[in-house]
Amino acid sequence: MQKTDIEWCDVTWNPVTGCRRGCEYCYARGIARRFGGWTCDGVKTMENLIKKDPPVLDKPLLIKRSSGKVENAPFPFGFEPTLHLYRLDEPYQRKGRNIFVCSMADLFGPWVPTEWIAEVFKACLLSPQHRYLFLTKYPERYLELDAAGALPCQENFWYGSTATNPEKDQMMYSDRFNTFVSIEPLLGPFGTPATGALDLIDWFIVGAETGNRKGKVVPEKAWVKEIVDYCDAAGKPVFMKDSLIPIVDESLWRRASPWEE
Repeated sequence: MQKTDIEWCDVTWNPVTGCRRGCEYCYARGIARRFGGWTCDGVKTMENLIKKDPPVLDKPLLIKRSSGKVENAPFPFGFEPTLHLYRLDEPYQRKGRNIFVCSMADLFGPWVPTEWIAEVFKACLLSPQHRYLFLTKYPERYLELDAAGALPCQENFWYGSTATNPEKDQMMYSDRFNTFVSIEPLLGPFGTPATGALDLIDWFIVGAETGNRKGKVVPEKAWVKEIVDYCDAAGKPVFMKDSLIPIVDESLWRRASPWEE
């Protein structure tokens, strides 16, 4: 597990890394590209070892940095989805934390074998002292797993969806599971669907796009206010990321979590 600058969790844990979605604003791909690869006989290679099926590692590969330091390779296959079996026991016998599971992957992407997800859930269930926060752009996978009886319904499991527009993006709506939505990056007026389905979401996280991407969207204050007004009226906690500090004033600022109310 790694300390993180992500404000709404304590640590990140990445038993699975990599994603094939290809979002143009993805920060994780840049990190994986920068720190990816591994060292074999002093030569940094990667492409030759990417198999047809997503790779599974039972022990870490090594990489030699430009400084001469040899260390575990965090992303040996770059952003190619990879299961790191040796990381599955990292939460065990650790003090309870709010853990963002797979910050460097989309664990529920259609390319991820169900067996990988089951391994991650099993590791979580063996360490119930933590609160596990999952986040995906494919919340339909939650529903598929639930229909198969394979989605744990635990008080310390939180299932999140990344969305930018409630009319276009899918989200996890449920009155049985803890759910949240991460509206990041906020790319336009979010609105609220007429169905009232947002009432089934327990927590809202909002953030602006970061980085220096060409065409980067800077949210308007009115877009943020619309979300806050809805959540205030519905009694829903809102957590704003630091990226919104230049945009909102003190009267609009919210930083609430369901377990801290």
